[in-house]
Amino acid sequence: MGSKRHLYAVQTEWTGNHGLGTQSWHVYGRNHDIAAEGKPVIRGSADPSFHGDPTGWSPGELLLASLSACHKLWYLGLCAGAGIVVTAYRDSAEAVMIESPQGGGEFESVLLRPVITLAGSSSMARAQTLHDQAHAHCFIARSVNFPVIYEPVFQTA
Repeated sequence: MGSKRHLYAVQTEWTGNHGLGTQSWHVYGRNHDIAAEGKPVIRGSADPSFHGDPTGWSPGELLLASLSACHKLWYLGLCAGAGIVVTAYRDSAEAVMIESPQGGGEFESVLLRPVITLAGSSSMARAQTLHDQAHAHCFIARSVNFPVIYEPVFQTA
């Protein structure tokens, strides 16, 4: 049986033309709308340090959110299959992006710091090892070329 392929489609529409297009760096907005059929629109922009609107989601924040959510989804699924009962999961994730003097840049690392609440009867040791499996399976983490580190903290309900 062959590999299963999944297609993802979004539309990104620039909403930052203030009437002069891109005549210069300072006259256009970096705002855009990200849409997919049947889903709420995401208001995006550049990072504020790149002349973006601080109220819009930057591409870096969306990448970090994707890594955090993918890890969480795999982790919860693995826990469900292993009989580990998670009652709460909250991740305070951070990413470091290094900007080069030429203006380009790249992500150096991502740190996921989930706080997981387990039902009293769940094995904390087994819950810990499932993070390794979640990381190994996460599509997004497997697709990036920088380290994605995870430091889970457990508590019991």
